Amino acid sequence: MLIEAPYKNGDTVSLKLSSGEEIVARLENESDKKFTLHKPMVLVMQQQGLGLAPYMYSVSPDAKFNVLASTVSCVAKTELEIAKQYVATTSGIVPA
Repeated sequence: MLIEAPYKNGDTVSLKLSSGEEIVARLENESDKKFTLHKPMVLVMQQQGLGLAPYMYSVSPDAKFNVLASTVSCVAKTELEIAKQYVATTSGIVPA
C-alpha cells in the first residue's frame, strides 16, 4: 500500500465546501479556524470537460482568501493533471 504524503503550505490543494463548490488553490496557511488560499479557482463543467474559473470575479486575480474552516468539508492535495491545469491557468506556465 502506498502512503501519500499529506499536503503542506505551498501545495496545490482541493477543498470541498459545505455549499458543494470545489476550490483548487495554492495553500498559503492553515489553522483551526481558516485556510489562507492564493489564487483560488472553482471547478466548472465545460463542453471539453472540467475547467477552472475564478472563485470570485470582483477581486484581484492575485488575491489571497481566508476561507473559514467551518465551511470546508474536506481538503486534499490536488490530483497531478488538475494541478498542472491550475498552474497553467494561474501563471501561464505550462508544466511538463
